[in-house]
Amino acid sequence: MELRISENLNNLAKACPFPLYIVGGYVRDSIAGIVSEKGDVDICAPVSADGFCAAAKEVGACVTAVYRATGTVKLRLEEEEYEFACFRSDEYIRGIHTPVKTFFTDDINLDARRRDFKCNAVYYEIKSKTVCDPLGGTEDIINRRMTTVEDADKVFGEDGLRLMRLARQSAQLGFEPTEDCIEGAKNNISLLKDVSAERIYAELNSILLADEAYGINGAQYKGLKLLDKIGALDIILPELALGRGMKQNERFHKYDVLEHSLRTVLYADKSIRLSALLHDVGKPYCMINNGNYRMHEEESARIAKEVCERLKVSKKLTAETVELSALHMYDFRCDARENKVRKFIVRNSAILDKLLLIKQADYSACRDDLSEAPCVTKWLGIYEKMRSEGAPLNLKQLKVNGAELISAGVQPENVGKVLSKLLDDCAIEPSLNEKKALIKRALGVFCER
Repeated sequence: MELRISENLNNLAKACPFPLYIVGGYVRDSIAGIVSEKGDVDICAPVSADGFCAAAKEVGACVTAVYRATGTVKLRLEEEEYEFACFRSDEYIRGIHTPVKTFFTDDINLDARRRDFKCNAVYYEIKSKTVCDPLGGTEDIINRRMTTVEDADKVFGEDGLRLMRLARQSAQLGFEPTEDCIEGAKNNISLLKDVSAERIYAELNSILLADEAYGINGAQYKGLKLLDKIGALDIILPELALGRGMKQNERFHKYDVLEHSLRTVLYADKSIRLSALLHDVGKPYCMINNGNYRMHEEESARIAKEVCERLKVSKKLTAETVELSALHMYDFRCDARENKVRKFIVRNSAILDKLLLIKQADYSACRDDLSEAPCVTKWLGIYEKMRSEGAPLNLKQLKVNGAELISAGVQPENVGKVLSKLLDDCAIEPSLNEKKALIKRALGVFCER
């Protein structure tokens, strides 16, 4: 098999007085016949970091970083960026995801055994254009399965983050973990408690977007199901895991609370996957404390905020997730009057598109119904009607601003409240959206004469 290699990388290999290998995802994906948008190429060799740097500089490579303790080098060849690693063997202490000792070696077998899964331990020697497969990873790739480079209990016991990587890579690639692999993961699931929140969230986010990696439909759902199977959800999202086996009204729901949440992610647009996962996270709390699910959206918003802060999610995404969780039930049964929906639309115009997406995903996840949600149909109809009538959908479209209201005599401290009320009025009756009429209305209705 011959891999597609850039001219720059071929020239680098030719300049090396030692064999230079590509290893990991690029080799795996090439054998599997799948294409990644990312396309990172990791290289390695049985040579020291300094020895590699000397060869790299001969072909004009720009060495951007050298980490001699781990034998890692980062470099740039024109516009191409690579990470190089010396052949090495690592020693771990259970539960600590970074090696406590690193031993450099010229033995490719030892280098292969320091990795996680056999499918990631296949090498391609650039000059000879040959595949080197010390652990039988090619067979795993062809059969689309995940096995560990050594005993699964040992591999997962060395680094708890590998538990998340198992779910993420299995989902992205469409590979199935063997039972031994799954059992090894289950035996070490408590190690996730020692992994930093940032690393947990980075892997979780990649799982939520797993279908984007190689275009495998439903990959995000498969990844979450595997997290649940090995017990990871109980560690990283215990509030969500409480919904396992918690029944819902069978008139509307086919699944328990947890499965419904995972299926909401399955049907959700990629822009709202975290919100889809957490939109009902308050349901278990409500059932345990109140014996019912009433007003669960309020608790979902509260708990979603706690979860996002714990996982170090960005403030912007946290705020959006909280807001969508709080609003997702509004008019779920389509019983809100049109005027109320009009006011709701203008008050939440900034997030309306994503709210409609979460409502649709929520509806589809109830009974795997892919038809348009009745609430979405209703709201889109009202929205289009408002647009055709020329209704202002936000304050920018209101034909008066705060400065003009103040000049007309509205007290500065009342401007925000006045603008909000005028926008509500115009949402219901768009013909009111004229500057003179708005100022007159503001002075006549909202200000003391």
